[in-house]
Amino acid sequence: MNTNASPIEIRELAPAPNRGHDWDTVMAHGRPFDEDWEKWSYPIGNGHLGVNVFGRTDTERLQVTEKSLANAGPWNRGGLTSFAELYLDFHHDEVSGYRRALNMDDAIVSVDYVSGGVVYRREYFVSYPDNVFVVRLTADQRGALSLVVRAEIPYLGLEDENMTAGGRTLTEADNRTGAVTATGNTLTLAGTIPFFSTNYDGRVRVLNIGGRLVADADRGVIEVREADSVVLLFAAGTNYELREELFLLSPAEKNDAAKFPAEAMAARLAAAEALGFEALRERHLADYRNLFGRVSLDLGSAPSDDPTSVLLEKYQTGEGNTRMEELMFHYGRYLLIASSRETSLPSNLQGAWSQYLITPWSGGYWHNINVQMNYWGALSANLAETFEAYLPYFQAFLPQARENAREYVRQNNPDGYVEGEDHGWVIGTGANAYHVPPPGTHSGPGTGGFTSKLLMEYFHYTQDRDFLRDIAYPAMRSLSVFYSKALRPHGDLLLIEPSASPEQRNEGVHYHTVGATFDQAFVWENFNDTLILAAELGIEDPFLDTLREQMARLDPILIGASGQIKEYREEATYSDIGDPFHRHISHLCALYPGTLINSQSPDWMEAASRTLDLRGFHRNRDRTRVTTGWAMAHRMLARARLGEGEKAHELYREFIRHLTSPNLWSVHPPFQIDGNLGVMAGVVEMVLQSHEGYIHILPALPEAWTTGSFTGLVARGNFVVDAAWTDGAVDDVTITSRAGGICRVAWPDNASLRVRAADGAVVDTTPDARGHRTFATVPGGSYRLSRAEP
Repeated sequence: MNTNASPIEIRELAPAPNRGHDWDTVMAHGRPFDEDWEKWSYPIGNGHLGVNVFGRTDTERLQVTEKSLANAGPWNRGGLTSFAELYLDFHHDEVSGYRRALNMDDAIVSVDYVSGGVVYRREYFVSYPDNVFVVRLTADQRGALSLVVRAEIPYLGLEDENMTAGGRTLTEADNRTGAVTATGNTLTLAGTIPFFSTNYDGRVRVLNIGGRLVADADRGVIEVREADSVVLLFAAGTNYELREELFLLSPAEKNDAAKFPAEAMAARLAAAEALGFEALRERHLADYRNLFGRVSLDLGSAPSDDPTSVLLEKYQTGEGNTRMEELMFHYGRYLLIASSRETSLPSNLQGAWSQYLITPWSGGYWHNINVQMNYWGALSANLAETFEAYLPYFQAFLPQARENAREYVRQNNPDGYVEGEDHGWVIGTGANAYHVPPPGTHSGPGTGGFTSKLLMEYFHYTQDRDFLRDIAYPAMRSLSVFYSKALRPHGDLLLIEPSASPEQRNEGVHYHTVGATFDQAFVWENFNDTLILAAELGIEDPFLDTLREQMARLDPILIGASGQIKEYREEATYSDIGDPFHRHISHLCALYPGTLINSQSPDWMEAASRTLDLRGFHRNRDRTRVTTGWAMAHRMLARARLGEGEKAHELYREFIRHLTSPNLWSVHPPFQIDGNLGVMAGVVEMVLQSHEGYIHILPALPEAWTTGSFTGLVARGNFVVDAAWTDGAVDDVTITSRAGGICRVAWPDNASLRVRAADGAVVDTTPDARGHRTFATVPGGSYRLSRAEP
């Protein structure tokens, strides 16, 4: 929970700028056409819906995204597109006392100001329990609320055959149809995007206390006249259904063109209206606070009343207040909750927010780092439920992923292909809600192991044995089947061929090779994880012996002449091949999120550090441009794994200084959410690690955080950890065991460690083979660790 007196919030004393946007001008792939949206609007969401709130007083703009609404995207494989624009015409041109804020403790945006002697207040939230967007408008004088509520379906009628977007010419399949109608107290936006036969429906219910409503059917608007207060309810959906066949069907067959979401949206609005605003708000708060309130973090910051843009500007120009560092951590947790919930689609490249016709990189699930980074902090930051959005998606795409594996082996290793046999599964990079590709083009099949690592970590953190038995182990073993068949003999070694380190180019083209470190290391990680999970379940079969034999022939990590971890087997000195400043550090995935490079291999750890030194965090030799947001985050995490707290903190500072907008969204550029979520994971990794089988508190603490505390972070084994420290030394630790079992802890001076249970009883500890203290725990038990009195 937030232990500070003031709320955790971002705030401004002015609305988002209004420099205008032009729906007739559709910019090319990767270029935002509305800077106000990207830098100044406040995002709210519930996993299904994302809404950007601008807080304007003349005409409020509320841009809405629904994550299943897709068009052909940049490559005719599907891509996220904006759902709707909602406008509230207030015509409050002269205002004073303006303030807008996104309260992260409550996931509510508020706008307050005075106009014409009247105090106006607005509240905005998107409810997960009821799956509606809710707005309440109030005034301190009766009858003072008059406004026009209107809606717009963006990007209608793009039938110009010469129009381009996303790097391609638009076609008839892009030609979105639809209309806005006004009946009674409801606006309805409904239509179709033909590419996937997607029918969509959005509805705004206007509920007034006092005054009256006038629906103008000709204009498609609702006018509110002299009301005391107004509540707006918005529901949106499509005919999308996540199921196995979805990924196997042709584009036009993926959605059922005969199904319409109108009835479901009407029922959802009716249920929300029956509950009423107060109940909707309380249900939203109870749900959200249960997640966000689990964790606190104090890095010794000083209070600040500055608007967030000012606080950020001061930080970017050298002020050392760690408040911005705390705020970015909490904002990452907030964004993850807002973009990924148990029954929603996973968080995508833009989380849950897109104002584009063609969303950059399709707004998809990039499996060569980006979707994984979205969830790297979910478990350690005590938000395991947010990762559960990925599991139904994963299970739905498995049939297509099995087809990918079968075809990959048939084409690339015919000796391993046997008609009628199981060939496992594999996924490539550019997936989305409708499409799952095979490996190729610029990333090797290590993307499969990159993905399975998420499943392994979910079990490590939750200790959910049903998940282990039903999902994790079958998936890990099946991917191992694929790798076992895909590996090709090269002398005594088994290597992936063709192989590629994600997105690296040599002499201008994507570089393909044999046995790149990215692929070899993730084969090792998946084989190793499969064996660990088999042991957990007490399973032994001949295939596991095959994995053990093949693991010994992978030779996954090599050190080059520059002291670097080689990216390629044929590499001699650093950057012989590829871009020396490349954004990806794929050959260091064995360090993070993998575990192959660890403290038991000091030569590899030293080489990994050297590699990060050589790669740097700029895009060019003269250091005039820093790398991308997510790339900075991965470097931060890698430095934390190495125990290099000062270098990890430097990367965090550079991320905030160069890659953070006034609304705290990170930029690729343009906006991508993975950077925000990656640095959130990085902060946890700096203060708590557990990947080597024991709990390590303050493993990469920088001098700037010399005194502080955290509560509610989670270590593998499902141990919840609270800790406080002074002058870099741990003062007090409480560990709560959710699942029971043996707890292992690294303690600076093992002889001085005392462990007490919640009832005050001393708990016996014993050293393990590496000198860490171990003690038995029971489910639900709480244990306080402190220095024993001399």
